Amino acid sequence: MTQQFSRRLAQLSAAMADTGVQGIQRGIEREALRIGEQGKLASNGHPKELGAALTHPLITTDYAENLLEFITPVSDSVEQLLSRLTDIHHQALKKLDGQCLWPLSMPCYIGNEQDIILADYGQSNIGKMKHVYRQGLRHRYGSAMQVISGLHYNFSLPSSFWQALQKVEGDSQDLSAFISQRYMGLIRNFYRFGWMVAYLYGASPALCGSFMNAAESQLDFQHMGKGTLYLPFATSLRLSDLGYTSADQNQLEINYNSVEEYVHSVREAVSTHSDGFADIGVKVDGEYRQLNANILQIENELYAPIRAKRVAKPGQTPSQALAADGIEYIEIRALDVNPYSAVGVTEAQVRVIDCLLLACTLMDSPAMSHAELQACRDNFNQVAIQGRNPSLELNIAGKQQPLPQHIEELFFYMKQAAELLDIKRSQPDFATALAEAIQDVSNDNSYSAYFLRLLTTQAADNSHLGLRWAAEYRQQMLNHQPTNWQEKDFAAMAKRSFIEQQSIEAADDMDFDQFLIKYFENANQ
Repeated sequence: MTQQFSRRLAQLSAAMADTGVQGIQRGIEREALRIGEQGKLASNGHPKELGAALTHPLITTDYAENLLEFITPVSDSVEQLLSRLTDIHHQALKKLDGQCLWPLSMPCYIGNEQDIILADYGQSNIGKMKHVYRQGLRHRYGSAMQVISGLHYNFSLPSSFWQALQKVEGDSQDLSAFISQRYMGLIRNFYRFGWMVAYLYGASPALCGSFMNAAESQLDFQHMGKGTLYLPFATSLRLSDLGYTSADQNQLEINYNSVEEYVHSVREAVSTHSDGFADIGVKVDGEYRQLNANILQIENELYAPIRAKRVAKPGQTPSQALAADGIEYIEIRALDVNPYSAVGVTEAQVRVIDCLLLACTLMDSPAMSHAELQACRDNFNQVAIQGRNPSLELNIAGKQQPLPQHIEELFFYMKQAAELLDIKRSQPDFATALAEAIQDVSNDNSYSAYFLRLLTTQAADNSHLGLRWAAEYRQQMLNHQPTNWQEKDFAAMAKRSFIEQQSIEAADDMDFDQFLIKYFENANQ
């Protein structure tokens, strides 16, 4: 595979020598818990100064009223992407009345799970549906798991890249079909090699002991300080079976070999009854506990480290959009919040992940059986809980060897991808970022390793570090001088979001029961 990869990349580099890979489209969705004094979850609802969570284009809520989600517009440069994300943080923190954003993926102090207030999206049918969906998540998985924070990275290669690659490959099918085919290949390879994201950037090797009051685990945690639990070789507890995953879903036979097979398998999961979830009840004493009793209430409930995506047209489900027009971009969901950054991610991280994604695109990607998919899921979990264990071995595509050898081989492909990404750039930004990441691995200075060193050398609790960073980052963001939007722009967005929510509510012409029936009838078409 090495020779074929190098030959493919050399041909592609020659074809794009005059332009380089220009126009990669990127977006970020950053989740962050609002906290008050001593790191406790904020108890107030979503601040009205931030607008309506249902309709605001940049600021919404995820699972809970105190779990913010910041959404950048699509950007065609890494610098612009981070600049926009920083402006959103600045404007939001100005409206939080002294509250901070928790800078870690694993939650801060959790008392009673029932104190976690589900996100409210108003009285429209679509708003009620979003709320009931979260009721279902609470009953199915508990609220503790749902307030784990992450960062989602959206990535789309430009048409010029796909046209050049299709020519190099001698492929004659419709370009849209070719793009979808190669994105599915990227997804399969990300399952094989995406654990690299957790290895490099996993930053949740420890958690607050209060989280374990609501989540049981068989892991052999060690104790530190007054209430911190950690695993000495862990990289990302968020990505482990303890974190934001679902053991119930791991048995789903989701097929990633083509868009058609993927869509069919997802729709089957959404329409398949679950006896266990049926025991919860759907509508009990006039109140909805979940949208339905199927394995997945809706397609968004499928937990995965990567998703195929397309912006859906009005009335379309995600799978209907994919079936109609193919894959538009992919969403990486394996990133912990970066605790060393005020906005949860850095430019260097984005560039290194781009190198990995491009390598996954250009590497051979044979069809994946369900058994291989299960092995890949296990690899993710092993790297999450013991990725820095020097004796850890992984079996990837039938190749069993120590993790450091897999890492070295993957870096070989990523280095070549970086060279392609740096064509026509004034500075080798991608190669430089990757070289720094490789050096961090050599020095045992990955995000998780550094985090545990901070804990052990300072004999500190997880919460102490989180609170210190939260206060520092709040001040840093308040001092930031915005360049993309000013305060008046955010005020206008907030005002417009409430008007749009009211319009949606006024336009409803059926009750909620009828709305759900119609929604799922359409989803099954």
